[in-house]
Amino acid sequence: MNVKTRVRAGAAFGAAALGLGIIAPVAAADPGTPTDYRVLAGVGSDTTQDVLNGLGEFVDNGSTIASYDATGSATIKTRAVNCSIPRPNGSSAGITALNAAIDGSTGCIDFARSSRGPAAAGTDLTWIPFAQDKVTVAVRQDSALNNNLNLTTAQLKSIFECTTTQLNGVALTPLLPQAGSGTLSYFLGAIGNPTVGSCVGTMQEHNGAELDSAGDIAPYSVSQYNAQVGGVVPDRHGNTVLGKVNGGQFSRDVYNVVPTAKLSNPTIDATFTGADSKVCAETDVIEAYGFTLAPNCGATTLKGER
Repeated sequence: MNVKTRVRAGAAFGAAALGLGIIAPVAAADPGTPTDYRVLAGVGSDTTQDVLNGLGEFVDNGSTIASYDATGSATIKTRAVNCSIPRPNGSSAGITALNAAIDGSTGCIDFARSSRGPAAAGTDLTWIPFAQDKVTVAVRQDSALNNNLNLTTAQLKSIFECTTTQLNGVALTPLLPQAGSGTLSYFLGAIGNPTVGSCVGTMQEHNGAELDSAGDIAPYSVSQYNAQVGGVVPDRHGNTVLGKVNGGQFSRDVYNVVPTAKLSNPTIDATFTGADSKVCAETDVIEAYGFTLAPNCGATTLKGER
């Protein structure tokens, strides 16, 4: 059975199992070889790095999308000449790198992966949704925090302001993703924009192995968690389990961000824009990595500066 068939077969099973037990290959980190530059180079979000790696292998038989992971070597090389750059870790870092490429006319980066919307008004960049993700909080399975964990947004705001310091008899040690993470900005906005307290530590987003004490609690992508547990991507969930927020989970769109001036570029247009785009056509690949297709996949109405 070829790789693409395995992913598509796994997607059907994964949908029924809410993303668990998907039969699919682990996505490759970065394009396959150091000289596999392809047409469109993208960086940024840890949340969507794996699904973009997967799409990169299947859209146009792997010749168009080059997606570089959020973590790995200190630098990446996206073009044969003059494009060795620091590796951007997270949505905001990817968008910053994209803006730098635009301002410097380097051609080193064509799009940024983002798990958040615009952070500033403007029209320079366009956020193109392609999938939907859910976000909740994770704790260790062997912690007393894992006792039908269902927190309100007000409780989470208090926890990350370090006002609430204990829960279920456990001293809390809250963690937030690294600077530059789209999940960081999204989660803080979703819980009421707390003034982050001094008790809060930092972790690489969606790396459950970093929750190593009973009081650790951190935001986590449900799509990433399910793909990790299901063996679709490298399993870094560690000993974590997911809780609930207000009885459920936050829902968000995830995006590919492109320069607005490049929307008419034939390759960017065909790859990302419109419901008939090549990315939007890969519903089963998107679902295989734990996401659902965005109802407005390919829309170009959301714009901003960063």
